[in-house]
Amino acid sequence: MNATLIDSLHRASGGSLSFATGFALLAGLLVWLGLEIFRALLRLNAERIQNRVALEKLRAQLHETKLRCREAEQAQTGWNGIRKFAIAKKITQCDDVNAFYLKPHDGRPLPAFKPGQYLTFQLDLPGRDKPLIRCYSLSDSPHQKEYYRVTIKKEKPPPDKPGVPPGAGSSFFTDVLQEGDILNVKAPTGHFFLDMTKSNPVVLLAGGVGITPMLCMASAIAASGSKREAYFFFGVRNRREHIHKTELEKLAAENENIHLHVCYSQPGEQDVNGRNYHHEGRVDIALLKEVLPSNNFEYYLCGSGAFMKSLTDGLEAWGVPEKDVHFEAFGPASVKKKTVALTPAETTHLTKINVTFGRSGKTVRWEPAVENILEFARAQGIKIDSGCCAGSCGSCVVAIKSGEVDYLKKPDATPDAGTCLTCVCRPKNDLVLDA
Repeated sequence: MNATLIDSLHRASGGSLSFATGFALLAGLLVWLGLEIFRALLRLNAERIQNRVALEKLRAQLHETKLRCREAEQAQTGWNGIRKFAIAKKITQCDDVNAFYLKPHDGRPLPAFKPGQYLTFQLDLPGRDKPLIRCYSLSDSPHQKEYYRVTIKKEKPPPDKPGVPPGAGSSFFTDVLQEGDILNVKAPTGHFFLDMTKSNPVVLLAGGVGITPMLCMASAIAASGSKREAYFFFGVRNRREHIHKTELEKLAAENENIHLHVCYSQPGEQDVNGRNYHHEGRVDIALLKEVLPSNNFEYYLCGSGAFMKSLTDGLEAWGVPEKDVHFEAFGPASVKKKTVALTPAETTHLTKINVTFGRSGKTVRWEPAVENILEFARAQGIKIDSGCCAGSCGSCVVAIKSGEVDYLKKPDATPDAGTCLTCVCRPKNDLVLDA
């Protein structure tokens, strides 16, 4: 009987062990299946993310390709030389500032341009034996197909030099030209522009009438439908100088990615902080550090020499790379792009070069520190006409009687053989100029 009981217990124990083992195997199988399903879901999710990233990248590449193609088409639809434009509208913006809406006299389509570029005008002023060349930035979006717009402030004599005559070109636009008048215009050009194929955030810094290319850039971002982040700082004295005020406010109100900050340095009694302007004082580095989340932006500047010098120095001290700072200055600029340093051999060679101004009867030893021939001539009291000072308008062209020049950058306006664009070149050897 005892043997029978032991055998029964053994059989029961063996059955329980088999059941436990089977249950453990089943549980393990379920865990394994669960892990495999989880891994499969992770792989599927990762593939979906990769596919989405790849699709977004493809879309960005397609968008960039379209923009590049459009730019190539735009380059082909420009014009050479002079084209006639009529002043369709002349609208006063604020004190001594007018916006000119220009339509082609021939009625043909307008080529687009890059936001930040300018137009070159050949102005026939009474009493002058040759046209006056002036360059003015385009101030409306390149997406506008009906007209070009330039916004021009009459250049008055400096407060400390009341005897100096006002700006000839800006006075002609302000005081003489009216709606219906015809102007001689060269196609849009210039190396200072916002690259619309990029999507990185930007900071637009404008002082006074330097707002024109910045407004063009901000308008281009808005019109393109881009969500590109743009911080727009604009500094003037008060509301009397607030150029395109309504347009700026509308632009910021309708585009949440465009952050407008207007600074009044001398607000008037009727100027209300928060309604007419946002900050009392000037646009400076302290304000940028207060408003911007970091210094990791591309910066575009246009304004007076002092305005740009202060900001470029401040940005450099803040650690912003030079490649991320872009600025525009017409005429003699107080802010210079850093140039490649001369080698000792180059410096020695340049110090031995004589530059002769044939008409003026002056021969002067070249100074290596001087940036270009136009600047050198001015230092000698020799007048050479100029416009853009960027190698685009061609107004500083001078005939070379003997010698050669080196170009510091490739000019947009290719000079005729035997001439040079003095604003972008320096002497290669002894040089005789017809100036």
